[in-house]
Amino acid sequence: MKIIIPVAGIGTKLRPHTHTQPKALVPVAGKPILAHIVDSLVSSGFDDFIFIIGYLGDKIESFISEKYPKIKASFVVQEPREGTGHAVWLANQFIGNKEEILIVLGDTIVDFDLKSIINSPNSLLGVKRVDDPRNFGVAEVDQDGFIIKLSEKPNIPKSNMALVGVYLIKESDRLMEVLDHMVKNKQKTRDEYSLTEGIMKMIEKGTKVATFQVGNWYDCGGKTNLLETNAVLLKRFSDTKKVYDYVNTIIIEPVSIGNDCDISDSIIGPNVSIGERTIIRSSIIRNSIIGSFSQLETAVLHQSVVGSDAYLKGLSQSLNIGDSTEIDFS
Repeated sequence: MKIIIPVAGIGTKLRPHTHTQPKALVPVAGKPILAHIVDSLVSSGFDDFIFIIGYLGDKIESFISEKYPKIKASFVVQEPREGTGHAVWLANQFIGNKEEILIVLGDTIVDFDLKSIINSPNSLLGVKRVDDPRNFGVAEVDQDGFIIKLSEKPNIPKSNMALVGVYLIKESDRLMEVLDHMVKNKQKTRDEYSLTEGIMKMIEKGTKVATFQVGNWYDCGGKTNLLETNAVLLKRFSDTKKVYDYVNTIIIEPVSIGNDCDISDSIIGPNVSIGERTIIRSSIIRNSIIGSFSQLETAVLHQSVVGSDAYLKGLSQSLNIGDSTEIDFS
């Protein structure tokens, strides 16, 4: 089975952080979003990946090559970026005849047991019931659990089952045939080639596609959602037995603090992620993400995201600061 992970997007909702790194590499709970996704799949025994890259794609390739040297990783450049359907279509050259594929969108962290669904006789789409599905793809199913209609961001949803960005496709040749027809005939939806529309065309041609319910679904789009996800995942993954030894500093769990950080005279936590080799002096930080190689002095931060290589001095505020920024409020 091939794992396809589209990570070509610009990530406009997370600017300014995505000016200097892809959205998939934005850190949450101590590691990049993409690492949470790949780690979960590797732990399930899968090692054959296709990454669809675009914006700052060289950073994705370098990260995967360095952190996951044992997996088989192929990289396909999506340029221009014309939607998820187009991204998956570009992976066709690496997929064998009738080979099964798993598509996992590279900007969302989802809890699901791949081993429990892998033997399904039918293709499956991951779904989660939500209160307001208008901003998502939506699945309508019959009494047997098979999908009868897929809609992308409907104004009046007829179902509250939102697509979470996980697609187990048993009939990859059929999907690629549909996507190929869409691309060659310029059949776009909202000015892009929609994967949701492609799968719906498969269903219309007689392919049986069902749904499966996922566990937790963590949204990493935008500062507020990113910080909420950071807090939830810190509670889940942080090592509460780890002993931090920083000068005159109070650590309030859960936190994730990278290697070789220099912290003194500060209060850190709760719900704080700090990248490696960051210096923090005389500061109070809670509910925030601080990038690597940054320096903070006499700062009081909450609900803040500070990028890597940033310098900040003298502030009590809620901020959203990109990489390589220098601010002095003293």
